[in-house]
Amino acid sequence: MLKEKILEYINDKNMIALKSLLSESESLEILDAFYDLSSDEQIIVFRLLNKNEALDIFEHLDTEEQHNLLRSFTDEKITEYINELAPDDRVRLLDELPAKVAKKLINSLSAEERKITNVLMGYAPETAGRIMTTEYISFSKELTVEAALDKIRNQGEDKETVYTLYITSPRRRLEGVISLKDLVMAKGNPRIEEIMSKSAISLSTDTDQEEVARLLKELDLLAVPIVDKENRLVGIVTIDDAVDILEEETTEDIYDQAGLADITKSETNRSEVLVSGSLWAIWKVRLPFLLITLFAGFGAAFIIEGFEEALETIIAVAFFMPLIMDMGGNVGTQSSTVFARGVVLGHIDIKSFFKHFLKEVGIGFSLGVLIGAGGGVAAAVANVLIWDGSPMLGVAVGLALVATMTLASLLGFLVPYLLIRLKVDQAAGSAPIITSIKDIAGLLIYFAFVSIFLGYLL
Repeated sequence: MLKEKILEYINDKNMIALKSLLSESESLEILDAFYDLSSDEQIIVFRLLNKNEALDIFEHLDTEEQHNLLRSFTDEKITEYINELAPDDRVRLLDELPAKVAKKLINSLSAEERKITNVLMGYAPETAGRIMTTEYISFSKELTVEAALDKIRNQGEDKETVYTLYITSPRRRLEGVISLKDLVMAKGNPRIEEIMSKSAISLSTDTDQEEVARLLKELDLLAVPIVDKENRLVGIVTIDDAVDILEEETTEDIYDQAGLADITKSETNRSEVLVSGSLWAIWKVRLPFLLITLFAGFGAAFIIEGFEEALETIIAVAFFMPLIMDMGGNVGTQSSTVFARGVVLGHIDIKSFFKHFLKEVGIGFSLGVLIGAGGGVAAAVANVLIWDGSPMLGVAVGLALVATMTLASLLGFLVPYLLIRLKVDQAAGSAPIITSIKDIAGLLIYFAFVSIFLGYLL
């Protein structure tokens, strides 16, 4: 397979052989292998492709993979690729980039491409005007078939499609449509108006993109013309764009039905800030939660100081403190990770949160019983054999593990849920809050059981 050969040449650092392999391979083969490569491997392969093949593959990647590739280019190389992209693909990419980056890239475009891009970006998001391309072929109905075919030969290479062609008036008003097949099959050399279809289906620039995509699919069209309020042809939407739109809309509908549409959007924005934002922006998100943990640490220290007498009387009590705190921390981390992944993938429905919440608490309790039983027995044996103490310390340790692990699993679901409801960044806030509550509560629970079962020794 191509992927295995690519990886073999990359591992051997044989770039000459890899470049030769890529030049001999079809674009679809390369694209299929490209998806299974790591980010670094994709960059290596992409840089070895010829320009046309690289652009072809770039246009088929999703925006996240396009971002990764762009980060590896120099400003000059980025400008070159952005200039060469089809206008609709360019606008889709710019829509996903931070505003400052998008503005910089637009300013770097050639005057003609900048004008086209600004026109498309002037339309409302998720409308036909925003997703259409201006790369189509149109001609006058007065043209002969031979003249039309010559025009296609001269301009077709740079256009989105040549299979559907449009007839316009001198003022660019849409008058008809004709297929390439009809042109090629025409006998003699008639004028276009004699063989064109005057009943051209068209949509306006403000038509919802999903409606455009469904029309293309239902009528089995390769492209649909987009017109302005004066019925002037301003662009086309092709079937490949329709497929992408339908996939996006279907995904959005699934998230919306699960109550996740707003969550997904807000989590995406917050992720961009934490990964690509300025140092100050990252500080504003993360520092407050770390300060909560800091002050909680002081609180835990005061709790330990309050039980100083117990620690001095029974040395083994201090030995098991990290066990209680660490096990609670591990369960809390597991639960919050399960919750976050479940929400993102749609496995956890926010609307029926408490059903999932109660199940997780039950799981935390069952894990606590299993770990608590083993940890309690081990603590009892160790306290008797090593410190010549009472086996009742094992009971205190075991029960503390059950209670702390149950509490941690409860917090692992409840805290991120509340942060989402409060529209606070749960990725940055969940762990510090869970850790703070769990550490303080875990110590209090542990020392409470020590006092109950070993109080007569204190």
